Amino acid sequence: MATQNKNYLTKERRDAIAAEVAQLKTEGRKAVAERLKQAKDLGDLSENSEYQEAREEQSRLEARINELEDILRNSAIIKKENGSGAVRIGSVVKVKKGSHVATYTIVGSNEAKPLQGLISNESPIGKALLGKKVGEVVQVNAPSGIVKYEIVEIG
Repeated sequence: MATQNKNYLTKERRDAIAAEVAQLKTEGRKAVAERLKQAKDLGDLSENSEYQEAREEQSRLEARINELEDILRNSAIIKKENGSGAVRIGSVVKVKKGSHVATYTIVGSNEAKPLQGLISNESPIGKALLGKKVGEVVQVNAPSGIVKYEIVEIG
């Protein structure tokens, strides 16, 4: 049996996923059922492209529901703790690379948006920062070579 990794989510993201699941199970399923009913009313199902498309849509809907429920089942809420002194999931970290300073928030992979400063705990830089403290220098193996970041601040 494969071990599932935890999906680290903010409470807001977990609530949004739960709301999407509820919407798909109610309105989504109802819309697909109506489409299937209309397609069945057209007659011969073996050559009915409307029916086949509705069945494919139903399959995609159920797959999405299963995917989201799996995320929720294996999720852990990111708790913000101040004063731990070390980078952890949920930390806002200021790092310095040369003269450039960047701010990143360490999040779970389901919430990562690197262009917005939200980096996954599973990304190379996220992994390198976890557990480190202000003043430490981490090395990240990037496609362009090794990049060094100095931790300036942890919030």
